[in-house]
Amino acid sequence: MKLLHTMIRVADLDKSIEFYTNVLGMSVLSRFENPEYRYTLVFVGNPEHPESSTIELTHNWDTNSYDIGNAFGHLALGSEDIYAACEQIKAAGGNVTREPGPMLGGDTHIAFVKDPDGYQIELIQTSK
Repeated sequence: MKLLHTMIRVADLDKSIEFYTNVLGMSVLSRFENPEYRYTLVFVGNPEHPESSTIELTHNWDTNSYDIGNAFGHLALGSEDIYAACEQIKAAGGNVTREPGPMLGGDTHIAFVKDPDGYQIELIQTSK
């Protein structure tokens, strides 16, 4: 089995697309509208790495907010330079909730950002 995508429900699709594309640098890979059942699916990811998993942004047209709940943890994205990525995210108006640095009790460098719906996204340094 291979993880293909992670789905999250979003309240404001345009705001979420803006965040994942302009703030995190992903691309819209595909979009599906279903007027009969009143929802839109937008897949975002990295078109240069089609083997990597994507994020499905699900927008139910008649819902304007969601509770994230206490069972969900976070999405994780790899970056060669999380320090530069966090500076770019802040410059683009993104919310860095944990500045880059080593994780507690480890050597891996991580940071956290929040998307417009409050989902936590961990950035993990992939280069040494």
